[in-house]
Amino acid sequence: MFMTSVGLAVAAIPEGLPAIVTILLSIGVTKMAKKNSIIRKLPAVESLGSSNVICSDKTGTLTQNKMTVTKIFTNGVEEKNIFSQSDFALQLACMCTDCIVSLNKGETIVEGEATEKAIVETAVKVGIDKNELYKNMKRIGEVEFNSKRKLMTTVHKKDNIYRIITKGAPDVLLSKCTKIYTNGKILSLDKIQKSNIIRENENMAKDALRVIAVAYLDVDNLPRKIDESIENNLIFAGLIGMIDPPRPEVKESVEICRQAGIKTVMITGDHIATAKAIAKELKILKLGDKTATGEELENMTQENLEKDIMNYSVFARVSPEHKVRIVKAFKARGNIVAMTGDRSK
Repeated sequence: MFMTSVGLAVAAIPEGLPAIVTILLSIGVTKMAKKNSIIRKLPAVESLGSSNVICSDKTGTLTQNKMTVTKIFTNGVEEKNIFSQSDFALQLACMCTDCIVSLNKGETIVEGEATEKAIVETAVKVGIDKNELYKNMKRIGEVEFNSKRKLMTTVHKKDNIYRIITKGAPDVLLSKCTKIYTNGKILSLDKIQKSNIIRENENMAKDALRVIAVAYLDVDNLPRKIDESIENNLIFAGLIGMIDPPRPEVKESVEICRQAGIKTVMITGDHIATAKAIAKELKILKLGDKTATGEELENMTQENLEKDIMNYSVFARVSPEHKVRIVKAFKARGNIVAMTGDRSK
C-alpha cells in the first residue's frame, strides 16, 4: 500500500506538467495576440473577463485621433471661412505648438500631436509658414500643457517686444481674457462679446467639434520666471473647431459590450457638448442616462456619486483625480472596472 501510495503521488504531478502548462499558455497568448490582445500578467485575463464596466477615454480611443480643422470663430461676431484667408488667430495658434514642419521633395511634412498637427496643417493650406513665423518672432520660453490647467503657453520675442500666446480649453482661457482682437483693433471684452464666444463654443461642441481657444498679449517686460502667472489679462483672438470622427468599429464594440451586460462609460477632458454628441452617435449615451463635468464632480460628495454612479454614462472636462473618483465609485457598487485610453495627457 505504501509503494502504491508513493507511485500515485508521483504520477499525480508528472515531470512534464510544467512544460505542458507553459506550452498551452504560449498557444493561448499567441491566439490572443492574433486578436490584438497582449497580456503581461495572466491574472489580468481573469479580471478583464469579469469586468462589467469599461471606462474609456474619447480622443484616440473612441475616435480616430485624426483631427481636421473645419471652423474658426475669430472676432466674437462672425464665423469665417478658414480656407479663404490668412487668419491672425490661426497664426497665433500655429506658433503655440510643438509641431515640427519640414520639406520633403517639395511636400510640407508636419509632425506632432494630433490637435496641434491639425492646426499647423490648416495654417499651411492658407499659406502660413510656422518656420517663417518663428524667424520673425523667436520662441524663447513656454509653459507646458497639463490636464489640470488645460492650457499651453509659448513666449516669443521680436526686437524689444515679448508676445505671450496661450491656447487651450475655451471656458478656461476666456476667464483669463480682458480684451478682444477684432478687425485689427483691440477692444475691451464686454458681456455681449463673451456671450457670443460662449454660444459659438457650445454650437461647435454640439456639432461634435473639439474646440481650442487662442489668446495673446504683447508686453515690454517678462517676469524673471516664466510660469502660469503670465496667463492673465490676455487678448482673445479666436476659437478653432476641429472634427475627430469616431472609429468605425467602436459602435459595434459598444453594442457587443451592451449585449454582454457590460456598461461603457466615456471619460474625457473635452467639452461636455462634444462628449455628448460623440457618445450619442456611438450609443454610449442613451435616453435617461446622466452626464457630469469635472466642476460638477467637485461639488458632489463621494457618497452621493457612489449612490448614483450607475446612471452616468459620460464625464467631461475631468482631471486625473476625477477619474480615480469615478472608478472608485463604480467599484464601491461591486463592479469590476476596466479603464482604457491611448495615453495620459
